[in-house]
Amino acid sequence: MAQSKNTLSKKNRKERNKTELFFIGMVIPGIIFLLIFSYGPMFGLLMAFQDYVPAKGITGSEFVGFDNFKYIFNLPDIWKVTSNTLVIAIWKMILNTAIPILFAILLNEIRLSWMKKSIQTIVYLPHFLSWVILASVVGNLFSLDGSVNAILNNFGIDSLNFLGNNQLFPKLLIGSDVWKEFGYNSIVYLAAITSIDPGLYEAATMDGAGWWQRVWHVTLPGMLPFILLMTILALPNILNAGFDQVFNLYSPIVYEKGDILDTYIYRIGLVGRDYSTGAAVGLVKSIIGLVLILGSNKLAEKKTNRVMF
Repeated sequence: MAQSKNTLSKKNRKERNKTELFFIGMVIPGIIFLLIFSYGPMFGLLMAFQDYVPAKGITGSEFVGFDNFKYIFNLPDIWKVTSNTLVIAIWKMILNTAIPILFAILLNEIRLSWMKKSIQTIVYLPHFLSWVILASVVGNLFSLDGSVNAILNNFGIDSLNFLGNNQLFPKLLIGSDVWKEFGYNSIVYLAAITSIDPGLYEAATMDGAGWWQRVWHVTLPGMLPFILLMTILALPNILNAGFDQVFNLYSPIVYEKGDILDTYIYRIGLVGRDYSTGAAVGLVKSIIGLVLILGSNKLAEKKTNRVMF
């Protein structure tokens, strides 16, 4: 009897090992991809501590220590660009949390299945389109002779230069990003609503609670752990204001309010060929992002009892 049990345990162990090897084999290509394209380029961070000359390469360029970091903190534009990045990123984070929550609550009230699915499909679609495509759409809509200004002119309002006005351009960036992402971001909150016990709504209705009272006292408290978690997960991206969006929409006219750290690094490092300064700015940004990731992980553990890693 004992021998048969040992034989079965050995067979189970062999089958389990085969299964684990299969899954390990599936993971290996992803690990190789990360090593080549994520960890390999980190060798280039040495440029931040050098007076990098492409002809000499990383190993032959002069080591200058922290001189590049001292230089970037004395650049006249660095604080303005950092301020622009924070303003745009924070507003995107706030609105990309609030509007998906509101949309999820309203969408959940629709009882016609075909209508609900149709609306979901329509609002999810922009998320899957690149800013290379959407930038031309936004540019045409909000140009001086675009559809938006044509509508404003019909109401007696003068045309607005959305793409060339330093006050309007950041608002255009924030608004267009929210329009692109709010549908897709609402998926988590829709799932949160479906996890709420229907009995709570029935009890609230029997107590005389109206629609808004049910939302305030049942729906939002039920969604709160997910709201906190998604907000905390968004904190590490506070210095990422959307390079692809800004790069495809901005112009020198709106650098004052529309230039962000990523586009600044691009112009310094690649266009201006000052690779060492660009690498130094990128490294500082990455260190701040790492601190925010670790901090948000601790905050998530404290507030929601869930950790990212």
